[in-house]
Amino acid sequence: MTHVVPADPQVLVTVKKKAQPSRSWAVLDSNGETTLLDVDKYAIMHRVNIHARDLRILDPLLSYPSTILGRDGAIVLNLEHIKAIITAEEVLLRDPSGEYVIPVVQELQRHLPVVNAINQGPEAIGHIDAEAADECVSPFEFRALEVTLESICSFLAARTLELETAAYPALDELTSLISSRNLDRVRKLKSAMTRLTARVQKVRDALEQLLDDDDDMADLYLSRKLATSSPVSGSGAANWYAVSPTIGSKISKASRGSIATIHGHENDVEELEMLLEAYFMQIDGTLNKLTTLREYIDDTEDYINIQLDNHRNQLIQLELFLSSGSVCLSVYSLVAAIFGMNIPFTWNDNHGYVFKWVVIISGLLSALLFILIMSYARLKGLVGS
Repeated sequence: MTHVVPADPQVLVTVKKKAQPSRSWAVLDSNGETTLLDVDKYAIMHRVNIHARDLRILDPLLSYPSTILGRDGAIVLNLEHIKAIITAEEVLLRDPSGEYVIPVVQELQRHLPVVNAINQGPEAIGHIDAEAADECVSPFEFRALEVTLESICSFLAARTLELETAAYPALDELTSLISSRNLDRVRKLKSAMTRLTARVQKVRDALEQLLDDDDDMADLYLSRKLATSSPVSGSGAANWYAVSPTIGSKISKASRGSIATIHGHENDVEELEMLLEAYFMQIDGTLNKLTTLREYIDDTEDYINIQLDNHRNQLIQLELFLSSGSVCLSVYSLVAAIFGMNIPFTWNDNHGYVFKWVVIISGLLSALLFILIMSYARLKGLVGS
């Protein structure tokens, strides 16, 4: 006889509370093999052993600053369009079907397997780029970090180049012809530049903050932590020193060679520091280009304002000229109207020729008054010479 045990209502409530929407993740291992997962945050937390508050940093619905955090056994990376978790053995990328994330997945697939090919022997090395084969050792997490940083810096540099290509001709056109169309075009470009500058600044600040703290950089040495916390066999030691694939790596071979003794110096962060400094200089160069563009826009705005002020002054001078002429004509018309009235006066008899001289003299006096007014305005600097 079968007995059905009713479920505890409190358990059901707990399950409902923990129900989370699933997210798409791409998991890339050291062989470059990619696995797509559609799981919730609890599955990711269980897989990489990180806290919920750290995973919340990668939530696109929440506003978190750009950051690179080293946690127990994982690196949480939230920069630009890339939201990733890097461990000593695999990389987890969120929303891998995104337009700007797909190239990152392809780069990781291309460069992560280099190590295994070299470890397989000379035959496999023949299929690897010679420059990559000559590179010195570097941990897996640093190779993955280098690919993501290279992607972000290249992406922002490309956006900056596109903005420069569109902005400089538009600014030159505006200086030659001030129109509503050109002004609106420059306004949109300036707004785009402001948004792009803020994005570049966030990435730069994240790298600078990490470079300023050696302890934070030491937290990113996941393979070294793994090696020191567990017995290292011959194969294990080789695994946490992996050959750098580099995308045009910015770390010199000599500096990488000095890392061979890093196992004995747990606080040595030279390799990571050089890697971060290279991309910090690259993103700083991009920011400098945007700063130069902003200065060019500001100079153009100053030039446009000077031109507008000049046109405004010309209009004021024209208005003063017309007003002065109107006053003089009014005086002339008043005198001519008084003497031209058809009113009988005894003194007007047999003196009709006098009106002609009144008109002539009034005109000369009005012209003299106009000259005096304009001379006074020029003396006070109200009109140009």
